[in-house]
Amino acid sequence: MTDFRTWMTAIQGRTESALDRLLPSAATAPVHLHEAMRYATLGGGKRIRPLLCHAAGQLFAANTDRLDIAACAVELIHVYSLVHDDLPCMDDDDLRRGKPTCHVEYGEATALLAGDALQSLAFQLLAEQGGDTSMMAMLAQAAGSRGMAGGQAIDLAAVGKNLAVEELEFMHIHKTGALIRAAVLLGAQMGNADSGAQKQLGRFASRVGLLFQVVDDILDAEASTATLGKTAGKDAAQNKPTYVSLLGSARARELAGQLAAEAQAALTAFNAGGERLAELTDFILDRTF
Repeated sequence: MTDFRTWMTAIQGRTESALDRLLPSAATAPVHLHEAMRYATLGGGKRIRPLLCHAAGQLFAANTDRLDIAACAVELIHVYSLVHDDLPCMDDDDLRRGKPTCHVEYGEATALLAGDALQSLAFQLLAEQGGDTSMMAMLAQAAGSRGMAGGQAIDLAAVGKNLAVEELEFMHIHKTGALIRAAVLLGAQMGNADSGAQKQLGRFASRVGLLFQVVDDILDAEASTATLGKTAGKDAAQNKPTYVSLLGSARARELAGQLAAEAQAALTAFNAGGERLAELTDFILDRTF
């Protein structure tokens, strides 16, 4: 088997090439909007969700070209959410992936439309190139009021409040975890995963989704802006409840380790076949340390 770093670089490259191909050309009208969509999407990010999609799909012998479509659909939803989250009416940030945010570069109105168009393109890709209605419904739920958008609404309402850990977990199961879960299950569904395997992968994805958020909270508190590629310390500055603000750094790190172990345990049913997903779990955890 190819070593993890080589595999990861190859999937990231595939995803970048596929996104470049599937996004509208910057030469196509409306040029300004298409430029903004490409600016927000290309040339940045670790592509964690596409990596999870491909790893789950490979576990179930999915066609790699079909996995590209599922991976890009999830990534487009993720990018649209970042574009909107950075707007002044949301988190009001001016740096993303090491460059000015979309609204800083192209204006708020164009950024809003770029996010809308990226979301629409995600579903267009699934509809036209290999997805079925159940996959589209899963992605729609993950992105909607019972998923990512709902989690963001809870996040905005929580500013300045003291949440219990259980409340914070509920928020992030939706805001962060729902789309990560969709990435894993879409990959599996592109292959031959049966309902039992999908249920087990759902357990894995629920732990990995929370792990990703705990690590994100630690990084926001401890890493530099240069390292993150986005404004560091923003959560504390905006008085947002995080795992670090509730638990402290040491206990947040312990929780990250626990979630990683639980994710790994959910993969034991797949024996050696779950190795890529296990390696991705370690990669997500090790972003902190």
